[in-house]
Amino acid sequence: MSQVTTNDRVRQVATTLSAAAMLVGTLFGIGVLGERVAESSGGSLSATATLLAPASTAFSIWSVIYLGLAAYVVWQWVPRNAASARGRSIGWLAAVSMLLNGGWLLVTQAGWLWGSVLVIVVLALTLGLIMERLTALRPEGGTVERIVVDGTFGLYLGWVTVATVANIAATLADSGVEPAPGTAELLAVVVLAAATAIGAFLAFRLGGRVGVSAAMAWGLGWIAVGRAATEPESTVTAVAAAAAAVLVVAATVAAWARKTGARGQAA
Repeated sequence: MSQVTTNDRVRQVATTLSAAAMLVGTLFGIGVLGERVAESSGGSLSATATLLAPASTAFSIWSVIYLGLAAYVVWQWVPRNAASARGRSIGWLAAVSMLLNGGWLLVTQAGWLWGSVLVIVVLALTLGLIMERLTALRPEGGTVERIVVDGTFGLYLGWVTVATVANIAATLADSGVEPAPGTAELLAVVVLAAATAIGAFLAFRLGGRVGVSAAMAWGLGWIAVGRAATEPESTVTAVAAAAAAVLVVAATVAAWARKTGARGQAA
């Protein structure tokens, strides 16, 4: 086993401080220190702001993600994990992801929606890189590592992918882009098709990650619920979002089956 180095210690401290900064941003986002996200930026990020806004229940997934990130911070303090190839590979990126998370919440508090789009896009790319690196390296710590590291960052990436779509739609609406109802529904379907394509790409790129597809299906499913049950209602968008959720899961099953088959042939 590799020895923990000074660089590892610096990374551990930086990751912990990043988690603390994220917590501060979260206190703003839930309304303890500022306005709740749904009320910030003039309500542009609420569950009823656009056709692509998930119903409010969808955001409860953050509780699971934050719990996982807290567990990750503890995990990376274990010497064996800090000095592992995977720990070193993703450590700094994990810290950056938490800073971006907290930063997004602070940017939305200020009402800078285009700034929030930039932050969440960079966050999504950062999480994609983390999952790429995790996929390239075999877990060394068994089930705990798979849940705490792979599971957490998989959910994180899947949810942020859907949240990015919602964020961009909200920002465009706030900027005055208001197409006619029929055109708006058509554009929503096109965007959902693009989200499905991204989900399929991630499924095959990452070898059928359950966490990624579960979070994407969760977000897309709650877009469907939101458009079926609350304003702005849109049966077309609801059906398209539900279909997107099913297709992302199907792509993940197919990717996982292909990976399992390839391993069987190699053995």
